[in-house]
Amino acid sequence: MSQWPDTRLLDLLGIELPIIQAPMAGATGSAMAIAVGNAGGLGSLPCATLSLEQIRAELVAFAQACPGPLNVNFFCHQPPQPDPARDAAWKQALKPYYDELGADYDAPTPVSNRAPFDDAACQLVEEFTPAVVSFHFGLPEAGLLARVKATGAKVLSSATTVEEALWLEQHGCDAIIAMGYEAGGHRGMFLSTDLNSQVGTMALVPQIVDAVNVPVIAAGGIGDHRGMVAALALGASAVQLGTAYLFCPEAKISAAHRQALHSAKESDTALTNLFTGRPARGINTRIMRELGPISELAPHFPLAGGALMPLRAISEPKGSSDFSNLWSGQALRLGQALAAGELTRTLAGNALAQLNR
Repeated sequence: MSQWPDTRLLDLLGIELPIIQAPMAGATGSAMAIAVGNAGGLGSLPCATLSLEQIRAELVAFAQACPGPLNVNFFCHQPPQPDPARDAAWKQALKPYYDELGADYDAPTPVSNRAPFDDAACQLVEEFTPAVVSFHFGLPEAGLLARVKATGAKVLSSATTVEEALWLEQHGCDAIIAMGYEAGGHRGMFLSTDLNSQVGTMALVPQIVDAVNVPVIAAGGIGDHRGMVAALALGASAVQLGTAYLFCPEAKISAAHRQALHSAKESDTALTNLFTGRPARGINTRIMRELGPISELAPHFPLAGGALMPLRAISEPKGSSDFSNLWSGQALRLGQALAAGELTRTLAGNALAQLNR
């Protein structure tokens, strides 16, 4: 018999521990997912920035090393319409930095891209039949979603408001990630672009739990077992942690990002759209401080990052993160430099000890 207060998600996903490693695009891969899965949690593979060949290789690597379930995560945004005037205005705002670094301002602007879930990605899901498929920014169109569910996969997606949670349940989600305002990385918001609509985790979780019938996963600001216990007390069936796993050696982040995670103050994160065009929480960097974290000039997701690429290409090799995204949630000061499997087991063990007091 499980010692956890709510086993619905454990039973649904076939995992031992109510812990999900967040799928952080560019920062984690199969090594992290394997470690978490073998520890009894749910490992996640972020696919939004991977080619189909890379996704295939990662799926094969996981299958060879972990018998447990895997969560594969995709973005399902609508690609933006071309807006040359906005692109030009954004690049013009960055011109002083081009001049400072000696970057070629007149060269064609690189394209920053995030691939939304499409037929080709769906064919990979149908081929490999992962146990869990999760989405960010809502859900894909009905035909693709039906094909995913036909494989037997359980479908998850992020909700940042009660309205989004209800929408996700009505459209077929098997469980819902309640993503609080504290969370690092991209906000999962999809029914509104108003940041004033965003709610903190401890206020959001019980309201979503009360509103839907499917299991709820708490995400955002959960950095150790205490946050985990609090989320479970509020009715969550499990927790999803991202920033906590960035401290692990399996995290594929730059040395500058890792250093920032260890040195930034607990108040030194902000929501910014400068790096991709969508609000995402990260550690403050020079460009966020000087331009302000939110700019109306930034092109729509995912195009804003293109004009920053030449600046990053010059600054990052020198160890500078002035123009780089350093995604992090607000609980970064709770991070521990443990291996991913050890972190998963430690979180679960300490949470159970507190629950059983």
